[in-house]
Amino acid sequence: MQKSGGGARAFQNARLQKKLMKQADAVIAAAADAYGQGRYAETEALCREILKVLPDHVDAMHLLGMCAHDGRRLEEARELLERVIALDPRLHDAHNNLATVHFDLGNLEDARRCQEKAIALKPNFAVGLTNLGNTLMHLGQYAQALEMHERAIKIKPDYADAFCNRGMIEILLGQVTKAKESFDRALLFQPRHAEAIVGLGMVAMELRHHEEAAAKFAMALAIKPGSPRILAQRGRLSYELQRLEPALADFDAALAVSPKLELALRGKAQVCLVMGKTAQATAAAAALIEQNPRSEMGLALMGFAYSNQGEMDSAIEYLDRALAIRPDYGDAIRGKIFLQDYRAEADFALQQAVRRDWWDRIGSKQPRRTPPKRPLDPDKQIVVGYVAAEFRQHSAGLTLLPVLRHHDHAKFKIICYYSWPGADEYTAKFKALADVWVDAWDLSDDELADRIQADNIDILIDVSGHTTGNRLQCFARKPAPIQATGFGHATGTGMPTMDYVLADPIFIPPSARHLFPEKIYDLPCLITMEPVTNLQPSELPMLRNGYVTFGVFNRIYKISDDAIRVWSRIMREVPGSKIILKHGLLDDALLRDSLIARFIAQGIAEEDITCLGTTSRDAHLMAFDKIDISLDTFPQNGGISTWESLYKGVPVVAKLGIGASSRAGASIVAAVGLGDWVGEDDDGYVEIARKFASQPEYLAKLRAGLPAQIAASPAGNVEIYTRELEAGYRKFWRDYCAAAAERDDAAGSGADAPGGS
Repeated sequence: MQKSGGGARAFQNARLQKKLMKQADAVIAAAADAYGQGRYAETEALCREILKVLPDHVDAMHLLGMCAHDGRRLEEARELLERVIALDPRLHDAHNNLATVHFDLGNLEDARRCQEKAIALKPNFAVGLTNLGNTLMHLGQYAQALEMHERAIKIKPDYADAFCNRGMIEILLGQVTKAKESFDRALLFQPRHAEAIVGLGMVAMELRHHEEAAAKFAMALAIKPGSPRILAQRGRLSYELQRLEPALADFDAALAVSPKLELALRGKAQVCLVMGKTAQATAAAAALIEQNPRSEMGLALMGFAYSNQGEMDSAIEYLDRALAIRPDYGDAIRGKIFLQDYRAEADFALQQAVRRDWWDRIGSKQPRRTPPKRPLDPDKQIVVGYVAAEFRQHSAGLTLLPVLRHHDHAKFKIICYYSWPGADEYTAKFKALADVWVDAWDLSDDELADRIQADNIDILIDVSGHTTGNRLQCFARKPAPIQATGFGHATGTGMPTMDYVLADPIFIPPSARHLFPEKIYDLPCLITMEPVTNLQPSELPMLRNGYVTFGVFNRIYKISDDAIRVWSRIMREVPGSKIILKHGLLDDALLRDSLIARFIAQGIAEEDITCLGTTSRDAHLMAFDKIDISLDTFPQNGGISTWESLYKGVPVVAKLGIGASSRAGASIVAAVGLGDWVGEDDDGYVEIARKFASQPEYLAKLRAGLPAQIAASPAGNVEIYTRELEAGYRKFWRDYCAAAAERDDAAGSGADAPGGS
């Protein structure tokens, strides 16, 4: 019996399909071989040959999708792999590979969904498990992520990728030793595992072993040249070392290959913030938030971008959103500590609450040291250690330099621990004044604590407070019997392991002291400054100009809207007056125009405002020759800028605020005998400026006499100031010796007491 026409055609087609499939099997084997050897163009050509004849060939389409992914054609890869899954929904590999594409596109929830599907299809799928762990890590779900890697390792005990991925989470959790073990384990099974080598570089960075980190990143790049993830890690290292241009170049190179790479976007935002490229920083932070609305780093960086523009309330809002996701996010807590100082409503209670929060979340988690017993001689030479990132040209450095210059080395041995990667001419001055100099930048917190204990430090001084480069996590370990904070950011640390804050009764009034865990020790003034002796005050400018010139030589982000409103009111009440504003960021036309616009909005004419930018230090001091009266910023006051103004004979109008940072100006001005230049409120501030602006003879006399008046005051006479500070150090040590002797006596009497039954 003959087959019907239709049946014959079907039979012929089936035979043809069978023949084509047989041929395709041979071609796909060749394609897979080419792919395995990295010959992607050849792989693609073979796959397309198959798909021309067999458009639904699953393996060819799958391999072509993987080639598209490797060539960074991510949307094409996604479409191809989705078609593969539509043709064969049970291919666990295809779900896993589609997840990788989604991950690289920044679609983390889609990646997670695909990986969970792959594991549901094949529960012992080690690759899928560790990939899911990686996605969960990026979603901030660290415990679940670790569990996935552990499951993968159980199935495949020599699985280098799973060990490496586990190490990445351990680093994020601060488990540096465990992370190193995981990366070493990965390299045991796969010695050229580039990601594990990078992991060891990240461990070295955590331990501040920067040269070792650089060597690891170079080794990894030799294995995977141009890898965006490795470039981003190298960029991170350059950023840590304050090498901003190379850091930005690496982040940009990484983003050129992988535009949504989280680490590179984060790094670019950070480096642009420091370089003053606020628009670029904002764009990078926005990209992080767009691809992951729960990116705590993206939210925090957006907050810092707002703070760069002086929008402190918006900045804190973003930091709070970041902390709602990750309550122990140190950078966000430190950001809040710093930014609260710029808010008028931030009183002592609020400022101390956020510092206490840092202690509860971070400081208290550090392992506490037990200093070894030492001889309790109250009159011995006291070993004082200064820990600072500011032994360089920095405002805090300028407050500490005269103290180090006048220390009595017979009574005090001075050891300086420098925690910053760069050095300048001021670093050399500090180094010459120390009995022992320690480059602490490359020491981890534990290594620094070891060194402090080995040096037998009696009193350890923190100079940085909660600012960039601080080593408060080392102070949290309590490596020295007595610890104090002062000079740079003496607003308290919130740490029970910090014994004293060096301040004065105006800066931290008695009514607020119960809010501090530290005891307050009063100096003649919060800070002093190296005297300006090479540049004498000039003639009073208003005598030759015929009008009053006010000056603000402060960081522009200290210039609040409230301050501009009050200054504008002063200018209206002092007819014909002008104002000069000076700060390095005013070289930026955008920031300069925006600052001028804020004055114009208050009715001040543009021709009455002058903006000056970056100059040398001497030129900066000489610019005070153009000023009759300086106006202090608020709520965040000036420090060194106030001292500089006074040394150049220019009095400063100050105002008392409700938090530490808003009382520094009053502290300095009152300490040199100008208590009548301190206002209680806005009206008082305006009245002081208006009153003295109408007294040119008094201003001329004050201008000529201020340097001598400063030199006669305990706050300005740096030798007297240092003796007062040393008296404090001696008191701290004697009190410690007395308390320790009392404890020893109590312990001794307890041990000798007769026992009862």
